[in-house]
Amino acid sequence: MYEFNYHRPTSLAEASKLLAGAADGKFVAGGQTLLPTLKQRLAAPSDLIDLGGIAELQGIKVDGGSVSIGAGTRHGVVAKSAEVAKAIPALAKLAGGIGDAQVRNMGTIGGSLANNDPAADYPAAVLGLNATIHTNKRTIAADDYFKGMFETALEDGEIIVKVSFPIPKRAGYVKFPNPASRYVMVGAMVAETASGIRVAINGAAPCVFRHKEMEAALAKSFSADALKGIKTDPKTMNNDIHASAEYRAHLVGVIAKRAVLAAG
Repeated sequence: MYEFNYHRPTSLAEASKLLAGAADGKFVAGGQTLLPTLKQRLAAPSDLIDLGGIAELQGIKVDGGSVSIGAGTRHGVVAKSAEVAKAIPALAKLAGGIGDAQVRNMGTIGGSLANNDPAADYPAAVLGLNATIHTNKRTIAADDYFKGMFETALEDGEIIVKVSFPIPKRAGYVKFPNPASRYVMVGAMVAETASGIRVAINGAAPCVFRHKEMEAALAKSFSADALKGIKTDPKTMNNDIHASAEYRAHLVGVIAKRAVLAAG
């Protein structure tokens, strides 16, 4: 690693002030992406601003038909939350399947969403469940948040404070994980929400996306059979050493059907 200054603020205001005063500051939450990048000397920030000590970024609250999760809440906490498991079982299952125990005990929902890795789990939950992302400056609807590979609607210095998930009528999440890393090769969150059917596909393409053709089919008949014959264009899929674009396109249909079954 290169040398850097380390800060651990206790409030959002202090964190913002530290970032503004740094030559090239970076926020760090769980550090699951940033720390390996630093170890490989692919990044050299002047300052690291640790958000882990900010109390208002922590915690889970179920109230008024929604589940609110603080941006600094660890994956493992979400996975083990009885409140989340009761309100949105698919969300608890998703959190429990992220990486391994070490990752779940360090990684945070806010860090995952700020990074927007194509192979991350939480983007599918946010988009599929029609969640709202609350920052220190504004609120951002799920459909407006994800912009591309590692790209979001967040502005420089903007901090995710919490994510609120409307409780769906039913939802299911299934993923095909890489056997070694447990990252998502193809995943699907299928949900029947107050605003209609939503199908979010992650891992398959450069960015999580809604599969509108599947949504239309499921709106007519919420069953796995409704997805028969629906194809996904391989040209829009990722193509790498882990899986070809054609294989991922095929998996989209397979995994989406399983997600419908998981939703019940």
